[in-house]
Amino acid sequence: MPTIKIAYLYEDLMNTYGDAGDVKIICYFLKQRGFDSQVVNVSLEAEFNAFDYDFIFFGGGQDLEQTVVAQDVQRHRQTIADYIEANRPMLCICGGYQFLGSYYKTSGGQTIQCLDILPLHTIFNPQKRMIGDTHYTTQYGEVRAFENHSGQTFFDSAQLQPFGQMISGYGNNPQDGVEGLQYKQTIGSYSHGPLLKNVNVAQALVDQIINNFQTHRLAQK
Repeated sequence: MPTIKIAYLYEDLMNTYGDAGDVKIICYFLKQRGFDSQVVNVSLEAEFNAFDYDFIFFGGGQDLEQTVVAQDVQRHRQTIADYIEANRPMLCICGGYQFLGSYYKTSGGQTIQCLDILPLHTIFNPQKRMIGDTHYTTQYGEVRAFENHSGQTFFDSAQLQPFGQMISGYGNNPQDGVEGLQYKQTIGSYSHGPLLKNVNVAQALVDQIINNFQTHRLAQK
């Protein structure tokens, strides 16, 4: 069977609330479609070229882990930015989603510089923790998941579109009524549970991954 390569960014540090389940679900559905999967943990000090992979996953972490990752991930900013702009599939959950923006302010008031790839920023508000079940609509259908975050994410440009429109729960922040972002084939989301237990979203993402593989990697052979 052909092998699809998946980059899991900082798997050993960014795996809060079982976000690795999203990768396992992707691998399961790829196997159902006749593809093997190779998952590579791209962690501290590792070399990384995004275009060596067919799909990139970036999970969430606590403040300490995110501070450590923030010091390392800047080495990969350009290759991730180019990958996103090339319309390749990527899924970022919670902290991974926040890292796509310009900065986040921690609960202790520290400003952490992020990748500044997409125009958004995150501010932690420890007095307003957003926790509980979520329900929202997306272009792939309805999603039910779970959120647990103090970070409130705000878009800084109208070019960004949300991943979902909230029915119940908080999503990006208590004011905007939206969840996550969708930019080209990059999805950012606060949804744990994991997100891809929603088979409609998982199947759509698998379609994108297979199309990317067939369009780019097979074409190179």
